[in-house]
Amino acid sequence: MVRYIAKRLLLIAPMLIGISLITFIVMHLAPGDPTSMRYGLNPEVSGSARAELKKLYDLDKPVHIQYLLWAKRLARFDFGNSFLDDRPVMQKIVERLPATLLLNVCALAVILLIALPIGVSSAVRHGSLYDKVMTIIVFIGYATPTFWFALILMVVFGFMLGWFPISGLRPWYIEYYSSGRQVADLLWHLVLPVVAASFGGLAGISRYTKSSMLEVLRQDYIRTARAKGLPERKVIYKHALRNGLLPIVTILGFALPGLISGSFIFETIFAWPGMGRLGYEAIMQYDYPVVMGVGVIASMMTLIGILISDILYAFIDPRIRYK
Repeated sequence: MVRYIAKRLLLIAPMLIGISLITFIVMHLAPGDPTSMRYGLNPEVSGSARAELKKLYDLDKPVHIQYLLWAKRLARFDFGNSFLDDRPVMQKIVERLPATLLLNVCALAVILLIALPIGVSSAVRHGSLYDKVMTIIVFIGYATPTFWFALILMVVFGFMLGWFPISGLRPWYIEYYSSGRQVADLLWHLVLPVVAASFGGLAGISRYTKSSMLEVLRQDYIRTARAKGLPERKVIYKHALRNGLLPIVTILGFALPGLISGSFIFETIFAWPGMGRLGYEAIMQYDYPVVMGVGVIASMMTLIGILISDILYAFIDPRIRYK
């Protein structure tokens, strides 16, 4: 197991290089540059001043040279400084990363706590009215665009009903609240973003859970366990569910990348001060160092999430051993 984990960790490096290279090239192929974004059509800024700015940020060099210079800094764990405010990119990411992790962890917890029971109960009651209703809801979840669903949540529960805040992590007057009320206010701000982020995952995980459980429930050892008189709850949750979780672990490994990529959408819609919104703002403002920093961190989190899902196989099924 240790050798397998070490090999997978070594494979992360070339994958990150490939992802960063593609991101760097695509970013430079986009029309515009940081100087045009900063100065625009301002006639008071001379061409020489623009040229000096490009030289300052090495933008006057060929793309491959720029990438090598960036990779050299990255080897020292230095993402450089932002073009907009000259702050270290790592400092800006560290400030925003906790909000993104909070949103994604809460969304993943909601998916697991709701989708797994729905999938198991639908498989156990296969063909019933409950199963048919849940199937319709799942297909609606598949077909609903997540950004549209997020906007509907804002309009209905934010504007029309006024139940939940529609933007931000906390209000500016949060310091005047007691500790308990600060926690409650944070949870209140989390409701709409977490529901929007977890909606699509709920549909997928519950559907895969149902399909996996249906296959397991048809196995001979399940019929044998029932024939021995074991309680149905023990048959379902001790014998069937554990064997039915293997395909779900695979799906969860790809659910984390979906949540991270979805952060760019949901954090922008709900003005959530996370890493996704930071990356979106950097893309719009041609802030190359911040875009590359956010891209590398998001890719690292994605690859580690997939690695964790592979490792979980051995803990769920002792028959699996990695060599």
